[in-house]
Amino acid sequence: MTKNQKYEGSLKCQRCEVCRGFGCIGQMPGLGGVFQSENFQLNCEGWTLLRKNLNPEELEKLQNITYPQSAVRCGPVTGAVENIGFASEKDFYLPYLKKAESCGFGLCVGDGCPDEKLLNGIEAVKTMGTKAAFFLKPYPDAKLAERVEWVKPYAEYIGIDIDSYNIVTMRNLVNLERKTARQLEQFRSIYSVPFVLKGVFTDEDIELVKEVKPDVVYISNHGGRIETRIGSTADFLYKHAQELKKYCSQIWVDGGIRTSEDVKTALYFGADKAILARPLIRAAFDDLEFKL
Repeated sequence: MTKNQKYEGSLKCQRCEVCRGFGCIGQMPGLGGVFQSENFQLNCEGWTLLRKNLNPEELEKLQNITYPQSAVRCGPVTGAVENIGFASEKDFYLPYLKKAESCGFGLCVGDGCPDEKLLNGIEAVKTMGTKAAFFLKPYPDAKLAERVEWVKPYAEYIGIDIDSYNIVTMRNLVNLERKTARQLEQFRSIYSVPFVLKGVFTDEDIELVKEVKPDVVYISNHGGRIETRIGSTADFLYKHAQELKKYCSQIWVDGGIRTSEDVKTALYFGADKAILARPLIRAAFDDLEFKL
């Protein structure tokens, strides 16, 4: 173990001083991104670019934004062994979610293959005596319905990862589907909590939002880890937030959120919640204090 490492395994994060997507290029599986981490890097710089384009009056308004820590959530992360470097999958979920909770952040739990990934996340939330937003992969309908039943007792939101059939590390592992608006509406009808459409990042996704009208639209390119198109989530939020708000109650966004200024920028340009993962992953693995 390194001097500051707490858990067994070898962290795939390169522990860069500032996480901007340059230290882990090509690490897939791992914490890098597709296209030689181009979207990962664009996500990180996107928030700075938005601020640079503001005039002084607008920038002052942004800087004066105050927000509760609950406006930030941890990202729905799985794959602790192959993507992060933990020796055991079950070692990740409780420390990761506890680290987020200690910061006052809301919680998100992801899905994966094999089922233990989702089940470990559920168990961590249950142990903490709290609730979380659960994001399910678009499995065939019968399997997806089963997963809904698993998470229902612990869910404050349930979402479908609409784009995750494109995730490089999921290919050839499991049968995921591109869900239609009709299928999504059917699953929404069995939820008892608000419904989230996660992975909105293309014009086609916007059309799906218009049909489904979810409670929450979650703009994401999986931290630059999914092969859809080149671009940043910050730019997508900037261009489409006003249109998307016509069809949902809230907008959430992730991708390159690193500082309180980034959170304020996301909120200024139309997001209701900002979501981050990689810095919290490292903080959990090394048991470091984390602050925005």
